[in-house]
Amino acid sequence: MLERPSASSRDWIRTNYCSSLGLEHEGKRVTLFGWVHRRRDHGGLIFVDLRDRTGLVQLVFHPEQSLESHARAQDIRNEFVVGIKGVVTKRPEGTANPNLPTGKVEVVVKELSILNECKPLPFSMDEGEVVDEAVRLRYRFLDLRRPELQQKFIIRHQVLQEVRAYLSGQGFLEIETPFLTKSTPEGARDYLVPSRTSPGCFFALPQSPQLFKQLLMVSGFDRYFQVVRCFRDEDLRADRQPEFTQIDIEMSFGERDELFQVVEGMLAGIFERVKGIIVPTPFPRLTYAEAVSRFGLDSPDVRFGLELVDLTEGVAQADFPPFKKVITERGVIKGINLAGHQLSRKELEGLADDCRSFGVEVLSWIKVSSGQWTSGAASHFPAPAQEWVSQKLGLKEGHLLLMAGGAESGVNEALGRVRVKLANKFGLLAPDQWRFLWITDFPLLEFSREEGRFVSKHHPFTSPVEEDIAKLKTKPGEVRSRAFDIVLNVTEIGGGSIRIHRRDVQEMILETLGLDKRAAEEKFGFLLEALEYGAPPHGGIALGLDRIVMMMVGASSLRDVIAFPKTNKGMCLLTGAPDQVSAKQLQELSLKHSTKK
Repeated sequence: MLERPSASSRDWIRTNYCSSLGLEHEGKRVTLFGWVHRRRDHGGLIFVDLRDRTGLVQLVFHPEQSLESHARAQDIRNEFVVGIKGVVTKRPEGTANPNLPTGKVEVVVKELSILNECKPLPFSMDEGEVVDEAVRLRYRFLDLRRPELQQKFIIRHQVLQEVRAYLSGQGFLEIETPFLTKSTPEGARDYLVPSRTSPGCFFALPQSPQLFKQLLMVSGFDRYFQVVRCFRDEDLRADRQPEFTQIDIEMSFGERDELFQVVEGMLAGIFERVKGIIVPTPFPRLTYAEAVSRFGLDSPDVRFGLELVDLTEGVAQADFPPFKKVITERGVIKGINLAGHQLSRKELEGLADDCRSFGVEVLSWIKVSSGQWTSGAASHFPAPAQEWVSQKLGLKEGHLLLMAGGAESGVNEALGRVRVKLANKFGLLAPDQWRFLWITDFPLLEFSREEGRFVSKHHPFTSPVEEDIAKLKTKPGEVRSRAFDIVLNVTEIGGGSIRIHRRDVQEMILETLGLDKRAAEEKFGFLLEALEYGAPPHGGIALGLDRIVMMMVGASSLRDVIAFPKTNKGMCLLTGAPDQVSAKQLQELSLKHSTKK
């Protein structure tokens, strides 16, 4: 039978958390609660590591101190929930544990109460124990009890407190926006919620509070922020979940640089106060065109070199058929100098396969050995071409050159991915480096071959550069936007823009995206109307809280920093959601019942 201390007994109120105890508490009587992390029976003495969310402290059960508690301690096992009363003492000479914050003291137990038992665990609670993720998610309530995971959520909490304190100090107001809203075409698929009171109609869960935060600017709340849950029905991966948390910021009457200063101050403050890391500000900036040209991706990792170099002009002097064909079709040839790093032929062929997955059919390589170019392609390059390429890339003895040819967008992305893969292979990524970077001047639109029309690079409410507005009807692909992303190492952690605040410009954008006046009014009429009632110039940004925390704690998946995440198939293994509902529930929503597959 389990024994519990009386809830009304004041001497069973917790006096300390486990990890708070030190030599300054020596001789103090304490009451602690927690879980049995480990139990060791040394004959006459029983040692127990008691754990709560702050850490561990060693308990000692001595028959001479309390025969009754010592007898009860023989029955406890790992993960039993217990309460103890005892006295803090200094550990005997030579028994201190330097790896434990409480390692200089122990608690001699006078009273023990077993509050609850625990049946055999599906996995070990020991730190560093490798556990199958499906098992972890099925027993998430146990997984979250593990010290290393709890530490990640403590850091998440600290980040949130810093965000709120900083933005409040900058004059931003925290305002909530609705979860049940109107379905609007903004990129990913919406999660839909049927309405019982309006049969056949649906709410949508917000992909972001984009329109509401713009309406708040029209309402005169010139500085808004929100830590908000967002929902997107899209294919999942390690850094993507169907529900996620954004730090949303919007401000009126401020130019882009003012918003950048706010965000930089917030992120630098988080890293300094939570991680003790000084992040230099202001953050560097690259235009979108420069980022993809030099690094291949619009979220480039600038912690290492291996930059892409355009070799089209020099390679045009060569007689290498695959590259001649690329140049004839107005493609480009780009190269990466791997300098002193080498790859086997098998590894080079693997990189060629990687490039083909991005539509780049030609990947060639050149090695410089004994002052000569060597490889199958080398003989096709006359001396002037070799000299031009070598000078452009700084090729020297022992260097290895990769060259890819094809459509520029495909070559950039292929070599951009190869560049990151090689940096990981060669150990070029220092884990203690934190490189923030702004990417600016994105194209406003991009052509979707799948949909046969232009779509927004960011979202339909991004302001175009003023002097490019005239191109919307004639050359929409050349229109520049006032959008920007913020990148940390190789991960995009946020995106924003200066917004459209005039109805006529917003209607032009929607028309370019294929929405006629009637469709625009149906989907966005409330926003278009608001823009006619004194809408101020405004802009904002949304930062991925989950991604920021994931990087700060060194996790490889968002699932490690979201308390109850979904699998890659969007399922909750803990609760079994999504699941069928009763026929009665469906009837109330005017929906038909379907059979479960």
